[in-house]
Amino acid sequence: MKTELLNINNLHVSAGDKIILNGIDLKINKGEIHVIMGPNGSGKTTTANAILNNPMYTKTAGSILFEGEDITNLKTDEIARKGVFMSFQLPEEIPGISVTNFLKYAKSKTTSEPIKIFSFKNELKTYMAELNMNPNNMERSLNVGFSGGEKKKNEILQMLVLNPKLAILDETDSGLDVDAINTVSKGIQMYKNETNAVLIITHNTKILKSLNVDYVHILVDGKIVKTGSQELAKEIEENGYSQFKVQK
Repeated sequence: MKTELLNINNLHVSAGDKIILNGIDLKINKGEIHVIMGPNGSGKTTTANAILNNPMYTKTAGSILFEGEDITNLKTDEIARKGVFMSFQLPEEIPGISVTNFLKYAKSKTTSEPIKIFSFKNELKTYMAELNMNPNNMERSLNVGFSGGEKKKNEILQMLVLNPKLAILDETDSGLDVDAINTVSKGIQMYKNETNAVLIITHNTKILKSLNVDYVHILVDGKIVKTGSQELAKEIEENGYSQFKVQK
Protein backbone atom coordinates (compact mmCIF):
# COMPACT_ATOMS: atom_id res chain seq x y z
CA MET A 1 0.00 0.00 0.00
CA LYS A 2 1.41 3.36 -1.04
CA THR A 3 1.89 6.11 1.52
CA GLU A 4 0.51 9.54 0.69
CA LEU A 5 3.16 12.28 0.69
CA LEU A 6 1.41 15.38 -0.72
CA ASN A 7 -2.30 16.17 -0.90
CA ILE A 8 -3.47 19.39 -2.55
CA ASN A 9 -7.20 19.90 -2.14
CA ASN A 10 -9.29 22.48 -4.04
CA LEU A 11 -6.45 25.01 -4.08
CA HIS A 12 -7.23 28.53 -5.29
CA VAL A 13 -4.35 31.01 -5.64
CA SER A 14 -4.11 34.64 -6.69
CA ALA A 15 -1.29 37.09 -7.36
CA GLY A 16 -2.49 40.60 -6.68
CA ASP A 17 -5.89 40.92 -8.37
CA LYS A 18 -5.24 38.08 -10.79
CA ILE A 19 -6.71 34.63 -10.12
CA ILE A 20 -4.21 31.98 -11.25
CA LEU A 21 -5.31 28.64 -9.79
CA ASN A 22 -8.98 27.73 -9.80
CA GLY A 23 -9.26 24.62 -7.68
CA ILE A 24 -6.26 22.32 -8.01
CA ASP A 25 -6.51 18.76 -6.68
CA LEU A 26 -3.34 16.67 -6.66
CA LYS A 27 -2.21 13.65 -4.66
CA ILE A 28 1.37 12.35 -4.74
CA ASN A 29 2.41 9.13 -3.02
CA LYS A 30 5.89 8.12 -1.99
CA GLY A 31 7.66 6.31 -4.80
CA GLU A 32 5.93 8.27 -7.58
CA ILE A 33 6.98 10.66 -10.33
CA HIS A 34 4.33 13.20 -11.39
CA VAL A 35 4.54 15.66 -14.26
CA ILE A 36 2.61 18.89 -14.76
CA MET A 37 2.43 20.20 -18.33
CA GLY A 38 0.47 23.07 -19.80
CA PRO A 39 0.66 26.18 -21.99
CA ASN A 40 2.39 29.33 -20.81
CA GLY A 41 0.43 31.15 -18.12
CA SER A 42 -1.60 28.11 -17.11
CA GLY A 43 -0.40 28.14 -13.50
CA LYS A 44 2.34 25.50 -13.46
CA THR A 45 4.99 27.55 -11.67
CA THR A 46 2.33 29.06 -9.40
CA THR A 47 1.44 25.54 -8.25
CA ALA A 48 5.04 24.87 -7.30
CA ASN A 49 5.37 28.20 -5.48
CA ALA A 50 2.07 27.66 -3.66
CA ILE A 51 3.31 24.36 -2.22
CA LEU A 52 6.23 26.23 -0.66
CA ASN A 53 3.99 29.18 0.28
CA ASN A 54 5.86 31.83 -1.68
CA PRO A 55 4.58 35.14 -0.18
CA MET A 56 4.14 36.59 -3.69
CA TYR A 57 1.05 34.40 -4.00
CA THR A 58 -2.14 34.36 -1.91
CA LYS A 59 -4.09 31.21 -1.21
CA THR A 60 -7.79 32.10 -1.17
CA ALA A 61 -9.18 28.59 -0.67
CA GLY A 62 -8.11 24.99 -0.29
CA SER A 63 -5.39 23.18 1.64
CA ILE A 64 -2.02 21.48 1.24
CA LEU A 65 -1.11 18.48 3.39
CA PHE A 66 2.39 17.03 3.57
CA GLU A 67 2.67 13.63 5.22
CA GLY A 68 -0.75 14.32 6.71
CA GLU A 69 0.24 17.67 8.23
CA ASP A 70 -1.42 20.89 7.09
CA ILE A 71 1.38 23.06 5.68
CA THR A 72 -0.91 25.49 3.84
CA ASN A 73 0.14 28.53 5.83
CA LEU A 74 3.58 27.52 7.11
CA LYS A 75 6.56 29.71 6.23
CA THR A 76 8.67 28.66 3.25
CA ASP A 77 11.72 27.75 5.34
CA GLU A 78 9.59 25.61 7.65
CA ILE A 79 8.17 23.72 4.67
CA ALA A 80 11.68 23.21 3.28
CA ARG A 81 12.89 21.79 6.60
CA LYS A 82 10.06 19.25 6.47
CA GLY A 83 11.60 17.86 3.29
CA VAL A 84 10.29 19.84 0.31
CA PHE A 85 12.87 20.97 -2.26
CA MET A 86 12.31 23.17 -5.31
CA SER A 87 14.66 23.88 -8.20
CA PHE A 88 14.12 27.12 -10.07
CA GLN A 89 13.79 28.09 -13.72
CA LEU A 90 16.35 30.85 -13.19
CA PRO A 91 18.75 29.84 -10.38
CA GLU A 92 20.06 32.74 -8.32
CA GLU A 93 23.70 33.86 -8.41
CA ILE A 94 25.22 34.44 -4.96
CA PRO A 95 28.63 36.15 -5.08
CA GLY A 96 31.05 35.40 -2.26
CA ILE A 97 29.47 32.09 -1.19
CA SER A 98 31.04 28.98 -2.67
CA VAL A 99 29.01 26.03 -3.90
CA THR A 100 30.52 23.91 -1.12
CA ASN A 101 29.72 26.39 1.66
CA PHE A 102 26.21 26.98 0.38
CA LEU A 103 25.42 23.28 0.27
CA LYS A 104 27.09 22.66 3.64
CA TYR A 105 24.94 25.38 5.21
CA ALA A 106 21.77 24.10 3.51
CA LYS A 107 22.52 20.53 4.60
CA SER A 108 23.06 21.63 8.19
CA LYS A 109 19.56 23.11 8.22
CA THR A 110 17.95 19.83 7.21
CA THR A 111 19.81 17.45 9.54
CA SER A 112 20.65 17.41 13.23
CA GLU A 113 23.93 15.61 12.57
CA PRO A 114 27.23 17.54 12.33
CA ILE A 115 28.64 18.01 8.82
CA LYS A 116 32.13 16.55 8.43
CA ILE A 117 33.77 18.71 5.79
CA PHE A 118 36.14 16.13 4.27
CA SER A 119 33.50 13.43 3.83
CA PHE A 120 31.06 16.10 2.65
CA LYS A 121 33.48 17.27 -0.04
CA ASN A 122 34.03 13.68 -1.14
CA GLU A 123 30.26 13.27 -1.43
CA LEU A 124 30.11 16.40 -3.60
CA LYS A 125 32.93 15.16 -5.83
CA THR A 126 31.15 11.82 -6.33
CA TYR A 127 27.88 13.48 -7.32
CA MET A 128 29.62 16.03 -9.54
CA ALA A 129 31.45 13.26 -11.40
CA GLU A 130 28.13 11.48 -12.02
CA LEU A 131 26.64 14.75 -13.32
CA ASN A 132 29.65 15.57 -15.52
CA MET A 133 30.34 18.73 -13.52
CA ASN A 134 33.73 20.42 -13.23
CA PRO A 135 35.01 19.67 -9.68
CA ASN A 136 36.61 23.13 -9.59
CA ASN A 137 33.07 24.55 -9.42
CA MET A 138 32.98 23.46 -5.76
CA GLU A 139 34.98 26.52 -4.77
CA ARG A 140 33.38 29.00 -7.18
CA SER A 141 30.72 31.45 -6.04
CA LEU A 142 27.28 29.87 -6.35
CA ASN A 143 26.16 30.08 -10.00
CA VAL A 144 28.29 33.19 -10.67
CA GLY A 145 29.63 32.93 -14.20
CA PHE A 146 28.04 29.50 -14.65
CA SER A 147 26.50 28.61 -17.98
CA GLY A 148 22.79 27.83 -18.12
CA GLY A 149 23.56 24.12 -18.17
CA GLU A 150 25.94 24.40 -15.21
CA LYS A 151 23.31 26.23 -13.17
CA LYS A 152 20.70 23.57 -13.86
CA LYS A 153 23.14 20.76 -13.00
CA ASN A 154 23.95 22.63 -9.80
CA GLU A 155 20.25 22.52 -8.88
CA ILE A 156 20.27 18.75 -9.37
CA LEU A 157 23.43 18.55 -7.25
CA GLN A 158 21.60 20.41 -4.47
CA MET A 159 18.73 17.94 -4.69
CA LEU A 160 21.07 14.97 -4.35
CA VAL A 161 22.94 16.48 -1.40
CA LEU A 162 19.83 17.60 0.50
CA ASN A 163 17.94 14.38 -0.32
CA PRO A 164 14.44 15.80 0.29
CA LYS A 165 11.24 13.81 0.63
CA LEU A 166 9.64 15.72 -2.27
CA ALA A 167 11.63 17.30 -5.11
CA ILE A 168 9.81 19.88 -7.24
CA LEU A 169 11.67 20.58 -10.48
CA ASP A 170 10.34 23.72 -12.16
CA GLU A 171 11.44 23.59 -15.80
CA THR A 172 14.92 22.44 -14.83
CA ASP A 173 15.30 21.25 -18.42
CA SER A 174 14.45 24.64 -19.94
CA GLY A 175 17.02 25.82 -22.48
CA LEU A 176 19.25 22.76 -22.14
CA ASP A 177 20.80 20.78 -24.97
CA VAL A 178 20.26 17.04 -25.31
CA ASP A 179 23.38 16.06 -23.33
CA ALA A 180 22.47 18.35 -20.41
CA ILE A 181 18.88 17.05 -20.39
CA ASN A 182 20.21 13.50 -20.21
CA THR A 183 22.40 14.50 -17.26
CA VAL A 184 19.44 16.06 -15.45
CA SER A 185 17.42 12.89 -16.07
CA LYS A 186 20.29 10.82 -14.69
CA GLY A 187 20.32 12.96 -11.55
CA ILE A 188 16.60 12.36 -11.05
CA GLN A 189 17.16 8.62 -11.42
CA MET A 190 19.98 8.77 -8.84
CA TYR A 191 17.71 10.59 -6.38
CA LYS A 192 14.48 8.69 -6.88
CA ASN A 193 13.53 5.81 -4.57
CA GLU A 194 10.46 4.30 -2.92
CA THR A 195 10.53 6.70 0.04
CA ASN A 196 10.51 10.00 -1.87
CA ALA A 197 8.68 11.57 -4.81
CA VAL A 198 9.27 13.93 -7.72
CA LEU A 199 7.04 16.60 -9.25
CA ILE A 200 8.35 17.75 -12.64
CA ILE A 201 7.05 20.90 -14.31
CA THR A 202 8.08 20.97 -17.95
CA HIS A 203 7.33 21.90 -21.54
CA ASN A 204 9.87 19.40 -22.84
CA THR A 205 9.00 15.71 -23.08
CA LYS A 206 12.65 14.80 -23.73
CA ILE A 207 13.44 14.84 -20.00
CA LEU A 208 10.72 12.22 -19.46
CA LYS A 209 11.95 9.64 -21.95
CA SER A 210 14.40 7.92 -19.60
CA LEU A 211 12.16 8.24 -16.54
CA ASN A 212 9.39 5.94 -15.34
CA VAL A 213 6.63 8.54 -14.95
CA ASP A 214 3.53 7.53 -13.02
CA TYR A 215 1.15 10.40 -13.84
CA VAL A 216 1.02 13.32 -16.26
CA HIS A 217 -1.35 16.19 -15.42
CA ILE A 218 -2.45 18.79 -17.97
CA LEU A 219 -2.99 22.24 -16.46
CA VAL A 220 -4.99 24.79 -18.45
CA ASP A 221 -6.27 28.13 -17.13
CA GLY A 222 -5.60 27.19 -13.52
CA LYS A 223 -7.30 23.78 -13.60
CA ILE A 224 -6.07 20.23 -14.13
CA VAL A 225 -8.15 19.23 -17.13
CA LYS A 226 -6.74 15.75 -17.71
CA THR A 227 -4.55 13.19 -15.94
CA GLY A 228 -3.02 10.19 -17.61
CA SER A 229 0.04 8.02 -18.03
CA GLN A 230 3.31 8.91 -19.72
CA GLU A 231 1.51 8.37 -23.03
CA LEU A 232 -0.35 11.62 -22.37
CA ALA A 233 2.94 13.53 -22.63
CA LYS A 234 3.53 11.98 -26.06
CA GLU A 235 0.05 13.06 -27.09
CA ILE A 236 0.84 16.64 -26.08
CA GLU A 237 4.09 16.53 -28.03
CA GLU A 238 2.20 15.52 -31.15
CA ASN A 239 -1.00 17.57 -30.84
CA GLY A 240 -0.40 20.43 -28.40
CA TYR A 241 -2.88 21.79 -25.86
CA SER A 242 -5.65 23.18 -28.07
CA GLN A 243 -7.75 20.02 -27.60
CA PHE A 244 -8.08 20.66 -23.87
CA LYS A 245 -10.78 22.95 -22.55
CA VAL A 246 -11.47 23.90 -18.96
CA GLN A 247 -14.66 22.29 -17.74
CA LYS A 248 -16.99 25.05 -16.51
